[in-house]
Amino acid sequence: MVEKANKRPRIVLLVEDDKNVAEFICNGLRDNGYLVDHVADGDMGLRRAKQGQFDTMIIDRMLPRRDGLSIIQSLRSADIQTPVLVLSALGEVDDRVKGLKVGADDYLVKPFAIEELLARVEVLIRRGEVAHSETRLSVGDLEMDLLTHKVTRAGQVFNLQPREYRLLEYLMKHAGQVVTRTMLLENVWDYHFDPQTNVIDVHISRLRQKIDKGFETQLLHTVRGTGYVLNAPE
Repeated sequence: MVEKANKRPRIVLLVEDDKNVAEFICNGLRDNGYLVDHVADGDMGLRRAKQGQFDTMIIDRMLPRRDGLSIIQSLRSADIQTPVLVLSALGEVDDRVKGLKVGADDYLVKPFAIEELLARVEVLIRRGEVAHSETRLSVGDLEMDLLTHKVTRAGQVFNLQPREYRLLEYLMKHAGQVVTRTMLLENVWDYHFDPQTNVIDVHISRLRQKIDKGFETQLLHTVRGTGYVLNAPE
């Protein structure tokens, strides 16, 4: 049983299309104190993984619409480092190596005992808590608390909409780097095509009004013809 005293419930994202397997895993996790968010296809799994704050993810390798390894690659490209356990009926050494190389943290072959899955999940969560002990981002005097979602600059608190928060978080995690429109579309809006709209320009403008207006030093800059960069002068 997962220890609950003085701890918030751990949240697990399960991406599994087999109803019987999903029910088996969900029951096992919930009986041991976990909260489970279950989705049954790869596209929805990727969207949910990018939108939610999970302690770990369990992702089946073979899924409708998008395979599990593709999900992991997209998450790591977006700098989402939530620990991932891959489930698969493919158990050869080459299959395991391929899963780990794309960014999975562990690989469990079907069929499996629920006790083994629970043990692996617990290890991944402990490892993730150590790896992600840093809970604040800062660029100059701009700060973001990743736990409370509080954003401040020089003590001034900003009220950001969810999309503005995700945009700023991505820019802060890549501070000093030029991020392209394609990078923002894929990692903030989850678009894998150009919608031919000015949605990015609108949100950048709104974000700039909030974090830069009234301050002597501008942090959010447009790199003409390329994208945007968030940085503070040394």
